[in-house]
Amino acid sequence: MDGKRPVILCLASYFKGTTFLEAAYAEGCRVLLLTREKLKDESWPWAAIDEVFFMPDLRRRPDVVYGVAYLMRSRQIDRIVPLDDYDVETAAFLREHFRLPGLGESVTRFFRDKLAMRMQARAVGIAVPRFTAVFNYDRLRAFMAEVPPPWLLKPRSEAGAMGIKKVCSETEVWQWLDKLGDEQSFFLLEQFLPGDIYHVDAIVWGGEVVFAVPHKYAQPPMRVAHEGGVFMTRTLPRDGAEAQAILELNRQVLQAFGLRDGVSHTEF
Repeated sequence: MDGKRPVILCLASYFKGTTFLEAAYAEGCRVLLLTREKLKDESWPWAAIDEVFFMPDLRRRPDVVYGVAYLMRSRQIDRIVPLDDYDVETAAFLREHFRLPGLGESVTRFFRDKLAMRMQARAVGIAVPRFTAVFNYDRLRAFMAEVPPPWLLKPRSEAGAMGIKKVCSETEVWQWLDKLGDEQSFFLLEQFLPGDIYHVDAIVWGGEVVFAVPHKYAQPPMRVAHEGGVFMTRTLPRDGAEAQAILELNRQVLQAFGLRDGVSHTEF
């Protein structure tokens, strides 16, 4: 604590989270912002930021650890908050390193690592498309022999539909893996199941979902990302059977993933 004000360090690889910064400051927190040098001229809510620090790249984890450790020599940081998807794993690593409250690396992987989240969901009986890690080639061959194409080659930690490749033959899979080289293990191969895509935004407190809103995309995000079109979504009537089924599934997923306190965006 800094006097009686909780000190929150916010990580921002992109210009996001301005409303959160303002709200945290209004609640009496001392707000520190760590962001990239290229974002220093953005319209940050400067009146709600007590101190700001710039680094060339927040993806360079050792540099970020050294930088935060230096800050902590003269500041007591109580919480670390990521303001963007790409900062979630870095924030978890920092919490573990500095022994701060919040999601650690193992639980965070259920929300950022597509392989970890599928394995955890399957382990508790939640239906997922058939998939395989891109680790062992014999298991990969067996998967392609058992599951008919097309398949999706997905990066494990990208956001949304970024980096997803739809592949229609074994030859195409091996060609992509040759291009990936040593990056192969950061991908998974998944059965392609066409259909509607839903998403739920939720708030969890004390392990209970206290707020959740179900939505349905007009078109699958991957189709819009790769084929073009207008990205649209609509909120479902909460009392409808469709919405109730999605909300219950979302509750099961968040419970299985171990989220105690926080916010989530889950797609089905």
